Amino acid sequence: MSEQELKLHVPAAARRAVLQEVRQQDATRIRLHALYFDTPTRELARARIALRLRKEGRDWVQTLKMPGADAITRVEINHPRPGPVLDLSVYAGTEFEGPLSSLKGELGLRYETDVQRLLRKVRSRHGTIELAYDTGVLRAASLELPISELEFELVSGRPAAIFSVARRWQQRHGLVLDARSKSERGDALAGLARELAEQDATGDAETLQERRSKAIARFWAPCGAAPATLDDSMTPPQAMGRIAGECLDQIARNAAVLAEVDTLGIYPAGNSEHVHQLRVGMRRLRSAWRLFDGWIAPPPAPVLEGVRTLFAAFGQNRDQDVLNETVTPVLQRAGMPAINFDVPPPDVDSQSIASGKAFQGWLLDTLEWSLDVQPPAPAALPEMAEPSDAAPEPSFSLDGTAPAAAATPTLIIPMTSNTEPPTLRKLLTKRLHRWHTKVAEQGKNFAALDIPARHDLRKRGKRLRYGLAFAESLLPQVRLRGYRKQLAQVQDLLGEINDLAMAKDYYQACVGTHPQAWFALGWISARLEKLTVEAQAAFDQLAASKPFWK
Repeated sequence: MSEQELKLHVPAAARRAVLQEVRQQDATRIRLHALYFDTPTRELARARIALRLRKEGRDWVQTLKMPGADAITRVEINHPRPGPVLDLSVYAGTEFEGPLSSLKGELGLRYETDVQRLLRKVRSRHGTIELAYDTGVLRAASLELPISELEFELVSGRPAAIFSVARRWQQRHGLVLDARSKSERGDALAGLARELAEQDATGDAETLQERRSKAIARFWAPCGAAPATLDDSMTPPQAMGRIAGECLDQIARNAAVLAEVDTLGIYPAGNSEHVHQLRVGMRRLRSAWRLFDGWIAPPPAPVLEGVRTLFAAFGQNRDQDVLNETVTPVLQRAGMPAINFDVPPPDVDSQSIASGKAFQGWLLDTLEWSLDVQPPAPAALPEMAEPSDAAPEPSFSLDGTAPAAAATPTLIIPMTSNTEPPTLRKLLTKRLHRWHTKVAEQGKNFAALDIPARHDLRKRGKRLRYGLAFAESLLPQVRLRGYRKQLAQVQDLLGEINDLAMAKDYYQACVGTHPQAWFALGWISARLEKLTVEAQAAFDQLAASKPFWK
């Protein structure tokens, strides 16, 4: 059977209030002790299957779980057991018989959870939700992670009930979206425990601590983009929903580390690369909106407005990270005299933004929208037409404002037609070709462009690169390989040019009080001249590249 649920982390500061509110009415308490099994090579985890035995009060239940069709759906099969002994024969004749019967390794205990669960049902106008407030510990060998999460499971009604209830709790208590399941966290913790144990057995004392620190840092590593596999039979709304779900997963996972879901006051897990990858996820989502402009209904205004303001807020932190961690060290190695001055901090730090109610509320709003992307109004897309070059912007504004006023609408009378609608591949390749043409034409004159125009071209290039990645599963891989490499080279050069232009403005403002900044300005100017020549050559090669869209 499948279930629909959403899980939010409960920060330490909110736990007392959440506990009091959950147990206000007819709440029940139960202890859950779960044992999770896998083979030594993680065959089940790699198949995205979780297998557990859980003692629920006095009863044992064997459960198999795996992800469902979207971010809030899970497949779950439960069987009562007389004791803590697995029985795989219960899956005979099911879709899981094949994966389980083909296991090469022997199943063994990998990790466990020990949880106190408080249950209560609440109702909204959309349906009934069961709240499950779990507190306890996740354990693998000698390592532990805390469990403090509130689950919202749909009992009856529509999925909108999950979000309407979760949104109220999130805003009242500052809860944080966590895309990781207990089984995912446990599998990762078991992997870390095994790696640390192997290091303890084989490492020498001088390098052991350094290697342990690196292993722990990898455990909290930033989450990059994952491919979103599309099928040519998909409608544009279906494809957009698939892509949006993957983008939001990247955003939410990096945000959870920045919000210090597991590590607040214990270990500084979040860093500048988490901010970067979070913003990449937001930028990819915005690119997808433009890619599917005219083929889907516009996202809600709060979603559009939120992505603009929150992207900018994280951007203040990102700019300072680039200056401190990338540009300044290069300048110092080049011989820049030391400059002793205090860099003003961003208005709000990344941890506060990521854990804040505004960002977390935006995540819930956007996730709910992504689960049911709607097609455009019938008159908006009579023949899936491509917007004209004179109007390249999307039919909805990415800053949440209304689009520019247009001429008086013309009544469109639907005409009967036997023409098959264009396939998803045809739609995407046509638009990507058009995007490539714009980037190539503007890039031919790169050396003559001013800074704002170069920044605009960089954004167009990123949009093309992300759009290409979204459509990759529908395109010929042989033709893509060389084009991707050339586009990546262009983007790398433009990225360094953008970082140096930002640093140049910063050091320019310092020369009045710190003459040493003249060194930085001279070095940056010389480097920008060299990069401009290289970027122009890269754009010329891109313009002459073999077409991937045919």
